[in-house]
Amino acid sequence: MRWIFLLFLLVSTTLFSQEVTVYDAETGKVIEAVAVFNKDKSKSGVTNENGKVDLTMFSNEVIYFSHVSYAEFSSKKSVILLNNNEVFLSKESEQLDEVVVSVFKNKAKTKRIAEQIEVIKAREIQKIAAQSSADVLANVPGIRVQRSQFGGGSPVLRGMESNRVLLVVDGVRMNNAIYRKGHLQNSITVAPSMLDRTEVVFGPTSVTYGSDALGGVIHYYTKTPKLSKNKEVKSNFFSRFSTVNNEITNQASVELQFPKWGSFTSVSHSNFGDLKMGENRSHGFEDWGKITYFSENVGSRFVSTPTLNSDPNLQRNTGYNQTDILQKFYVPLSKSTDLKINIQYSTSSDVPRFDRLTELTDEADPATLKFAEWYYGPQNRLLISPQLEINPKKKWMKSGVFTLAYQNIKESRIQRKFGSLQRSYREEEVDIFSLNGDFAVPLAKHRDLGYGFEVAYNDVNSNSFGKELDVVNNEIIGFNGDFAVQSRYADGGSSYLSSALYVDYRQDISKRSTLNSGIRLTNTQLRAKWVDDAFITLPDNDISLSNTAVTFSVGYVHKPAENWKLNAVISSGFRSPNIDDVGKVREKGGNVTVPNVNLRPEHAYSGEIGLEKYFNDRKFKIGANVYYTLLTNYIYRDDFILNGQSTIRFDGVDGNNIVANVNRDNAYVTGFTMNYQGKLFKNWTTTGSITYTKGRTFDTDQPMSSIPPLFGNFDVNYVTKKVEAGVNFRFNAKKDIDDFNIDEGIDNHEQTPIVDINASEETERYFGSPSWQTLSAFARYNLSNNFSLQARVDNIFDEHYREFASGVSAPGRNLSVSLFANF
Repeated sequence: MRWIFLLFLLVSTTLFSQEVTVYDAETGKVIEAVAVFNKDKSKSGVTNENGKVDLTMFSNEVIYFSHVSYAEFSSKKSVILLNNNEVFLSKESEQLDEVVVSVFKNKAKTKRIAEQIEVIKAREIQKIAAQSSADVLANVPGIRVQRSQFGGGSPVLRGMESNRVLLVVDGVRMNNAIYRKGHLQNSITVAPSMLDRTEVVFGPTSVTYGSDALGGVIHYYTKTPKLSKNKEVKSNFFSRFSTVNNEITNQASVELQFPKWGSFTSVSHSNFGDLKMGENRSHGFEDWGKITYFSENVGSRFVSTPTLNSDPNLQRNTGYNQTDILQKFYVPLSKSTDLKINIQYSTSSDVPRFDRLTELTDEADPATLKFAEWYYGPQNRLLISPQLEINPKKKWMKSGVFTLAYQNIKESRIQRKFGSLQRSYREEEVDIFSLNGDFAVPLAKHRDLGYGFEVAYNDVNSNSFGKELDVVNNEIIGFNGDFAVQSRYADGGSSYLSSALYVDYRQDISKRSTLNSGIRLTNTQLRAKWVDDAFITLPDNDISLSNTAVTFSVGYVHKPAENWKLNAVISSGFRSPNIDDVGKVREKGGNVTVPNVNLRPEHAYSGEIGLEKYFNDRKFKIGANVYYTLLTNYIYRDDFILNGQSTIRFDGVDGNNIVANVNRDNAYVTGFTMNYQGKLFKNWTTTGSITYTKGRTFDTDQPMSSIPPLFGNFDVNYVTKKVEAGVNFRFNAKKDIDDFNIDEGIDNHEQTPIVDINASEETERYFGSPSWQTLSAFARYNLSNNFSLQARVDNIFDEHYREFASGVSAPGRNLSVSLFANF
C-alpha cells in the first residue's frame, strides 16, 4: 500500500508541478534572470541560477518571459505546462529590430546599433541554392562579388575589396599577412551548408576588429551543437544537382545532444564542371566573352597548341571540386564556464585561373593563347580553435570569451606558357597563431562596457622552383631538369605581428536614444628577409616595419517616434601594410610588381546617416543609409623606379614595366543603400535593396578601383507550413569605361567589350561594363517532417552578363534540384 501511495505522489508531482525551466533555444542551456510577469505586471517572478521559476501565483492567463538578450516570449500558462514545463527563448522575434547580432563581439539588439548591418541565415542560404559562400555574399544587400575564376569570389563593400574587407569565421580573423590588394578568392573556403548565419557590418569597424576593416566586416558563424536533457542524436543530409555546370553537392551531418556535452560533425563535397554562360545577348555584343580556343593541358596531358572550342558558350577550365569538414564540441565545464572546440578543414582540387587562361599574345587572333597552364594548387585551410566562455559575474567582468586559434593556409600558383616546356611553381604557407579576449560589464541598467585584447602572429614561408617537362606522345612522364624561379614573397621568410587593446561603451541615454562609442590601440610589426637576389636586387634585403594606430567610433541611435529610427556614425579605420603590400613580386599584363619597403598605413574617416521607418507592428521596414569615407595615404599600385630602372626582365621576358604599391594623398568613397524588408500580409514576405557607390582620388582626379555600378535586388516569397515559393529580380546598371580605373588594372577593363569609335580610322576602345538583369524563381515543398524538396531556376531568360571587374561570365540559365533530409 505504501508503494502505491508513493507512486501516486510521484505522478501527481510530475503532472501538477508548476515549476518551469527556461532554455536558450540555440544552445539548450538554462537561462538565469529571466523576468516572468502577467500583462499588467501585478504578478512577477525571476528564473533562478538553474533557469527555473514557479508559476503557481499565476492563473490561466498569458505569461510573459523577458530577458535583455532574447526576444520576449508569451503564452498561456496551460499551454506552457502541457509543453513539459519548458520555455525556449530565441535571440529574435518577428519584429525586425529585435534581431540580436554578435558581430560587435558583445551581443546586442539591432535597435541599439547605429551601423548598417545585414544578416543572412541558414534557411535563406538554402533557398538561394548557393554553390559557394561567395554566392551567399552576392545575395546580401549592399555587397557585390567579383570573380577571376569560378572557383572564387571577392566581395566588395562600399567600394572596398580584398584586404580592405575583413573576413571572420567564428570569432577568428581569416585575413592573413598575404591577403592581397586586388581580387581575393578566400571567401569560398567555408561551405554554405555549414553556416548558421552570416552577419555583415558596413563601414570602418577597426575599433572592434583592428586592421583591414575599412569597407566592413563579414562574419561567418558555423553551426554549433546544442545540449539536451533527452540525449538526442540528430542527422541531416543534403544533396543538390545543378544543370549549368553539372554541379553535384552532397553534405551530411550528425549532431549529438547530451546534458553534459554536444557534438556537431559535418562533411560537404562539391564537384563543379565547366560553367556555361548565358546565350541571350541583350547587351548587343555577339562575341563578347565567348571562348573560341582553350587549353587542354590538364593533369599529365600535353597539348602543344590551343584547342578549338566546340561550344563557345561553354567556359572550359572553370570546373573544380571542394571538400569541407566541420567538427565542433560543446562542453559546459560548470554553470559559469563553457568550452567550445572548433575544427575546420577545407581543401580543393587544382583551381584553373580562368581569366589568365584566356589571355592572348595577339589580341586580333583568338588562337594565340598565352598560357598553356595557369592554375592554383589546392586551396587548403585548417582551423583549430578552442573557445572558453566565462560568466564570473564580477563587477569588473560579467562575461567573457577567450578565443585561441591556430590556422594553416596553403596556396600555390603553377603556370606554363604555350611553346615552352618550363613550368614554374610558387608555393606559400602561412601559420597564424592568435588569441582574443572579449569581455562585457553591465555598469547599470542599459549601460554596457566592453573591452578586450587581440594578439595575432603570422609566419609566412614562400617557395619557388621550376621544372622542365619530359613529354612523350603528348603525355608528361616526368621532368628533365630544374630552373630558378623568383619567389612571390621573401624567400628568407617573413612574419607579421599584430597586438591591440580596445574599449567600447553603449548606453541608453533615454528610452528613445542610445549612444555607442569605442576606441582601439593597435600595433603591427612586419619583418621580411630576401636571400636570392638573382632576379631582383633590393636596396635592403632585411626589413622591419612598425606601425601604431588609434581608431575610434561614435554612434548615435534616436527613435523620435515608436516606428521611426534615426542613426548616425562617425568612425575611423586603418589598414597597416602587410607582407603582400610590402614585399610581393608578380607579373600581370606586362607589369611586374616589386617590393616597396617604404609603404605606410592607409587611414579611413567615415560619416554615416541612416533612417528606418517601421510598419505593421514593426514587422515591415524601409530604410536608407548614406555615407562618406575619406581615405588618407591610400595605397595605390603605380609606376615605380627600382635601382634607377623603370623596366625589368621577368620570367624570361625583357621590357616589363615596374610597378609597386605606393602611398598617395587623399581619396573618397561615397554612396547609399536603400532597402525594405518584411511581411506584406499573411504568408507573404518581400525584401529589396538598391546600392550606389562613387569613389575618386583628390590628388589625381581618377576613379577609385573596385567601385561597382548601381545595383539592386528584389524578391517576393510565399510561405506556408508545406510550401515555400518565390521570385527574385537582380539588376546592374552600366559602368562606363570612363569610370574605370585603367592605371591600376584591378577593374579589369580589358575584360569588357570592345567597340569601334571611328570606323574610317579603324580605332576602337573598351565599352565598360554593360547593364544586365536576371529573373529567378524557386519552390520548396515539405514532403514530411523529415524530407523537403526544392527546385530553383536562376537566370530564367538565359542572359549573358559579367559582374563588374570579373574575368569569367556569369552562369546562364540554371535549374537546380535539392533534397533535404532530417532525422
